[in-house]
Amino acid sequence: MAFTPQNPLVVQSDRTVLLEVQNDLYEEARDVLARFAELEKSPEYLHTYRITPLSLWNAAAAGLGAADITGALEQYSKYDLPGNVRAEIAEQVSRFGRIRLTRRDGDPSTGSGPCLALESHDHALLAEIARHKTIAPLIKAQPDAGTLLADLLHRGRLKQALVGLGYPAQDEAGYSDGRYLSFQLRNPTRTGEAFTLRHYQHGAVQVFHAGGAASGGSGVIVLPCGAGKTMVGMGAMAALQTATLILTPSTVAARQWIGELLDKTTLAEDQIGEYTGLEKAIRPVTIATYQILTYRSRKSNAHPHFSLFDREAWGLIIYDEVHLLPAPVFRITADLQARRRLGLTATLVREDGHEKDVFSLIGPKKYDVPWKVLEKQGWIATAECHEIRLHLPDDLRMEYALTDEREKYRFAAENPLKLRVLDQLVTKHKRDNVLIIGQYIDQLEKIAARFNAPLIIGETKVVERERLFAAFRAGDVNLLVVSKVANFAIDLPDANVLIQVSGTFGSRQEEAQRLGRILRPKRNGLLAHFYSLTTRDTRDQEFAANRQLFLTEQGYHYDILYEHEVADFQPATFAQEARPARPPHAHSAQLPPPGN
Repeated sequence: MAFTPQNPLVVQSDRTVLLEVQNDLYEEARDVLARFAELEKSPEYLHTYRITPLSLWNAAAAGLGAADITGALEQYSKYDLPGNVRAEIAEQVSRFGRIRLTRRDGDPSTGSGPCLALESHDHALLAEIARHKTIAPLIKAQPDAGTLLADLLHRGRLKQALVGLGYPAQDEAGYSDGRYLSFQLRNPTRTGEAFTLRHYQHGAVQVFHAGGAASGGSGVIVLPCGAGKTMVGMGAMAALQTATLILTPSTVAARQWIGELLDKTTLAEDQIGEYTGLEKAIRPVTIATYQILTYRSRKSNAHPHFSLFDREAWGLIIYDEVHLLPAPVFRITADLQARRRLGLTATLVREDGHEKDVFSLIGPKKYDVPWKVLEKQGWIATAECHEIRLHLPDDLRMEYALTDEREKYRFAAENPLKLRVLDQLVTKHKRDNVLIIGQYIDQLEKIAARFNAPLIIGETKVVERERLFAAFRAGDVNLLVVSKVANFAIDLPDANVLIQVSGTFGSRQEEAQRLGRILRPKRNGLLAHFYSLTTRDTRDQEFAANRQLFLTEQGYHYDILYEHEVADFQPATFAQEARPARPPHAHSAQLPPPGN
């Protein structure tokens, strides 16, 4: 067995990959792995990735071949690749697109209408699929050994079923153009600022649009928070010139889309409609919220606002923050496969396990850029992440021990000692623009009262939220206390410090979104700081470890501080003062050879 001790990877036969953090090639190998593997564990010295079918299919959809993947593993591995891993990579990558979906026009002489064709050169595979219980009811004919025919209406259901069987289809059945809508991107903007798509935004639009070909038109663009995903959406709209439905996570996000469209495109106000709990205007470009679409008066009733999908000849549907897509919208999306679909997100991670549904119904990952790459290029702010660990007071330890398992996290997350640490951090950052964010309203109300700061929660009216956000932008307020309603789509470019006191259990995507609140580029290279306060030896600390996974994969290192160290801690001010992304090492840990 060949042995290259200076390399940082060990690839194991169970398709896990161990990555040595204290290695000179760590960052290079991490960025390569992120393209086709998923981070599972990230202790300080040894990270564990897993190569999964979905991670390989996404890599294949983004243009990586099996040789590219195995070549990268060989380049950074200490030992030879296990034969079964090499074979599995080749097999899974070859499965993507082994079945193609195309559109067949009807035959007027026989009265048959257009239909969907499932085509494959692997006739045995097609015969097996045709008999599978989830697919057989959807097939209406087999004109030859390499073709199955189905109704166009079953396009989404078939794609879901094929992913479930492990054979994701290459969808080339094309799209309806929708209602024509002529407009351009402005330069300068309506407010007089220079505006063109950045190179990576333009690249994302090109990959998605694919020159209007059937090979484009559906997929997910993954870019960091603060990197301008909205601009990618507007670029796709401008390329397609079609009526567009934009789905967002909140009314505030919807109004930010409207503001950006009016500022940066030639669209007029009467061409843009808001469809939320507050307004119901349908225009050639309509921005709706997930909440209004999933509303129904009773669980047994239909969703009355689903009719929005059929009220206009939409040529494009944009799913903003696609990782938040609710299950009912997945169901309606299965029937919308003839519309072009663009998903925008900072992370494909879904805590509900529906990543495969995003892949099959919205589309595969078409384009992504590592966070640290855009940081180095100056498009997002440099950020330092700190986890501050506090003890649970002695008088609460027994109460925690006796607390029901379902309530342990909240009990630990509301550790009263967090208030003392908040005092210290707010003092250290008294000249900064600070957001304090948490999950539990009682905790946030105490914090807001302690600092005489405004509080924004779910019950805060949209008008009041917008007023407070405007005051923060103007510098009239430099400390806001916010609940999880601020996880997404709040545009506060001057916010440079975020302190997280509690979160939604072990949510990796929430951690990423919260860091994203402070990643807008700062004036004069000002450094951003993200603090996460956790209670040691409790569920709070366990969930924190899981929450950090995605950001660790993106290259962020959490500096661990204990409560007694906070008083002497001096946060850096400018990006050039930032500490190394990983701890300096005196030697490389010796990894064991891969198991059988």
